[in-house]
This record gives sequence, structure tokens and C-alpha cells, in this order.
Amino acid sequence: MIRVVLPAHLRTLARTGGEVALQVAGPATQGAVLDALEATYPMLRGTIRDPATRQRRPLVRFFACRQDLSHEPADAPLPDAVASGAEPLLVIGAMAGG
Repeated sequence: MIRVVLPAHLRTLARTGGEVALQVAGPATQGAVLDALEATYPMLRGTIRDPATRQRRPLVRFFACRQDLSHEPADAPLPDAVASGAEPLLVIGAMAGG
């Protein structure tokens, strides 16, 4: 099981708690986790990544094990601590504005 922590507005949209546990088929990558998240919570499709390009939305960031994973390729393996469920993958909505 991979643990994912969602920001408040996505928790409200998905009608779930702060952390969700996902079963990911195959290697634990960002893309696989997002595929599992969108399959489990279809109302989140298009909120984290663009549905056409499947690229991360500009104001969404991914963190795990005190590292910013936002610019890692979607098929890059997640840290072992995330893949084992010891640490969560954090989905953060970046702050913008002035």
C-alpha cells in the first residue's frame, strides 16, 4: 500500500480523509500512483495533472522523504520508504499570488 496525503480542497472533492492508501500495480512511480488515485477517486481526474498530456499541473507539487519530487519523470521510481508505505507521498497545492 502506498500512502498519499492530499490537500484540503482535493480531500473535500474526493470526500475522503487526509490520507488515502492505494494499491499500485507494478513499480511504484508517480505515474502509477496518480493512475491508481484517479481510478479510485475519478472525481480527481484533471485536478492534479492535465487529462490530455498527463503532465503535472503547474501549481501542484509532490514531496516525499523531505525531497521535492515535482520535476521527476512520471516513470521514475519513488523512494523506497514511499513504495513500502513507511512514508507518504504528499500532494501540495502551491501558493501563488502577491
